[in-house]
Amino acid sequence: MKKKTKKVFVGISGGVDSSVAAYLLKKQGYEVHGIFVKTWSPDWLPCTWVEEKRDAMRVCAHLNIPFHFLDAEQEYKNGVAEYMINEYKAGRTPNPDVLCNRVIKFGVMWDYAKEHGADFIATGHYAQTDGINLMKGIDISKDQSYFLWMLTKEDLAHTLLPIGHLRKSEVRDLATKARLFTGEKKDSQGICFLGDVDMREFLSHYIEQEKGVVKNIEGKIVGEHHGIWFYTLGERHGFHITKQSTDQKPYYIVGKDINENILIVSHTPTSQIKSKKQIISLRNTNWQKLSKSKVEAQIRYHGELIPTKIIDQETVEITHEGTVAEGQSLVLYKKDELVGGGIIEKVS
Repeated sequence: MKKKTKKVFVGISGGVDSSVAAYLLKKQGYEVHGIFVKTWSPDWLPCTWVEEKRDAMRVCAHLNIPFHFLDAEQEYKNGVAEYMINEYKAGRTPNPDVLCNRVIKFGVMWDYAKEHGADFIATGHYAQTDGINLMKGIDISKDQSYFLWMLTKEDLAHTLLPIGHLRKSEVRDLATKARLFTGEKKDSQGICFLGDVDMREFLSHYIEQEKGVVKNIEGKIVGEHHGIWFYTLGERHGFHITKQSTDQKPYYIVGKDINENILIVSHTPTSQIKSKKQIISLRNTNWQKLSKSKVEAQIRYHGELIPTKIIDQETVEITHEGTVAEGQSLVLYKKDELVGGGIIEKVS
């Protein structure tokens, strides 16, 4: 009896990574379908999804694979955008790309693919999986495993990541070899549904500005700001200093008082603050392997790897220079293997 060809739906964005992912899977003998997911963007932003859809259709036509269109605008708005806005309103710094993967690509897209007979879904992420474990991509400068920490064992069992074993330069070379026009396209920038848009500008449409004071670490008022929700720890721009120091050194945000709408600043960058032990409480944790063995934490995309002690399923201890932003994702690795992660709830 002839072995059934496995069917895989590949998320096609119109970029080089997803198009090469589809190309490789077709070469490997899968029945490949391309799927373009329409996401949400606010009315006041320039519309780009029509052009992206056109490019995705061109990729599918060139590879001679079926093209599918999935409208996930409402799921995006409710499950990703509103979550992000509410987190900022609460004074936290969320990572919407992580939630985008969980809710849309490995949620809504997989549901659609499964309904249409798919055995797998695939994306152009720079990460690797063997169907059981999740590992970093070979190209560390492009590794995107950080954004995939919410994937469960069940997700990984039907997920393919075809370009994780390649470097970006190799992906572009393959696109040229396959005569894909995407080989010449620039990489997209910005978060998943905004593109290259200033976050403060975006939030100002949904969160009312409310002026507050800026204090230095001695508690003296040195300036003013437009609302604590628009600022992230470590930033040195966007607030106005009214009382300059004699040395004119820049100020960096090192703390936020949410209840009083006060920014706390220091001349010392967060990266130069003395290392100290910090206990981090996590929420929405997802563990691939819960182990008390030596692990390292990453608290922002492409951030440094920090030696970490796992205390329990929702608590870790790190020794870190600088501040840790509540709402960000903390992702744990053992060498190149992702072992778990969670959202930073509290730092003490």
